[in-house]
Amino acid sequence: MSSSPPPPAVECKGLIVRAGKAEILSDISLRIEPEEHVLLVGPSGAGKSTLLRAIAGLAVPSKGEIHLFGELASRPGELVLAPDKRGVGFLFQGGALWPHMSVAGTLDFVLKRKGQDRSARKRRIAELLEIVDLAGYDKRRTPTLSGGEAQRLGLARALATEPKILALDEPLGPLDAPRREALLDQLQSLARRFGLTTIHVTHDPDEAARVATRTITMTEEGALV
Repeated sequence: MSSSPPPPAVECKGLIVRAGKAEILSDISLRIEPEEHVLLVGPSGAGKSTLLRAIAGLAVPSKGEIHLFGELASRPGELVLAPDKRGVGFLFQGGALWPHMSVAGTLDFVLKRKGQDRSARKRRIAELLEIVDLAGYDKRRTPTLSGGEAQRLGLARALATEPKILALDEPLGPLDAPRREALLDQLQSLARRFGLTTIHVTHDPDEAARVATRTITMTEEGALV
């Protein structure tokens, strides 16, 4: 007897998100399978980042539902699963780091919220910094990091939550060409290593097309092509 296929990593059903009276996302229905690397492309204002935020639980739908690995996560006006219960690691454009913290403090803050004790946090911080090639940067203040270093720390912070889904919001935008290539290679390697589903928002599909399994295009009206 054959086993049933696994549920999709992400499934949006008739998703609408509004800001006031403006409709940012218009009747979005999509399905993303486990371990896919999906590019989400379209013009500025198409709602790409809003869709990413809705999946991560940072935006509440006005209509429709979001399911993650078969579990209801959002429905109209309600987050059924809180952001920290969704298994979504979010890498913001520019890293979005806390300027008053050190590198180690940035990761310690996330791990402390997960309930890890001090010794476990210290070990995990060392592991995460090794993964993103920032070993030895523990005491550096975040404002002293280069653009590439800041993005790698942002990636470590996303991985600290032990996500199943990695949400990337223009992660390569502020970097020069060599650093873009290096971070893209690292993202691809880590996604394979940890079996992550990746949703990658970009204005430039060519920059990441070689690692993507599929490209989804959005229109200016916040719909899918």
